[in-house]
Amino acid sequence: QLQIKESGGGLVQPGGSLKLSCAASGFSLDNYVIGWFRQAPGKEREGVACITKAHGDPHYTDSVKGRFTISRDKAWNMVFLHMDNLKAEDTAVYFCAADLRDVVCFAGLAPPSDYLYWGQGIQVTVSS
Repeated sequence: QLQIKESGGGLVQPGGSLKLSCAASGFSLDNYVIGWFRQAPGKEREGVACITKAHGDPHYTDSVKGRFTISRDKAWNMVFLHMDNLKAEDTAVYFCAADLRDVVCFAGLAPPSDYLYWGQGIQVTVSS
């Protein structure tokens, strides 16, 4: 069974940057659609970005377009979420998720319930 793990979270000031990593062992992430989700206290989990398998096409939720970039590193078997110009409202627990089906990142972000495999999450706090 695929096991994935996030890293790279932490505390950053508004306007700063962070790079989250999603890694897997024993399986190639190239075979999976990867999504990044986040959940703030008292709020539902929401999709942030996803990346397709074959061509690495990305999709983003409107609130992070132009600030976040999702990418694959095939050599390291990792997927990254590079976050720039962070805002207080980006504060949340961020999750990496994976699924074999192309449809979960075909025309946009599928809901969290469509993804089968999940990491444990990592905290990102944007505060001065």
